[in-house]
Amino acid sequence: MPDQLAKLYLENQLCFPLYAASRLTTKIYTPYLNELDITYPQYLVMMVLWQHPEQSVNDIGHKLLLESNTLTPLLKRLEQKKLIKRTRSHKDERSVLVSLTQEGLELREKAAVIPDQIMASFQDESISPEEGIAFRETLKKLMGILREKSQ
Repeated sequence: MPDQLAKLYLENQLCFPLYAASRLTTKIYTPYLNELDITYPQYLVMMVLWQHPEQSVNDIGHKLLLESNTLTPLLKRLEQKKLIKRTRSHKDERSVLVSLTQEGLELREKAAVIPDQIMASFQDESISPEEGIAFRETLKKLMGILREKSQ
């Protein structure tokens, strides 16, 4: 019986280190994003748009694994900050397209230093750069598995 209960111990869970690492990582981003006056979820949306300058709301949600009821308020706040604009698609009135404004493009230049700053904060003699890359790839595989199972 004790072995069965050990499955419930926090240190034996996969979900807790993922959750905690996510929260701690987001915390590291906070001072950099405060300088840009955006939140981490808003930063994720902006990264999608910096890579793909015009996207439908559905495409952004698919890329970020977010439902439209979560994404819509984020987009509304970014639009209020004049970083994006939302327009109805001419091809399909049901579809809303999101694109960057000039301010949104300019923010990309300011944000360009953030990935290096974040990577520098992850550097430690106990984890090699190769291990970090392998971990990211393993997480991508896990996301793919979980995405498939959640549909």
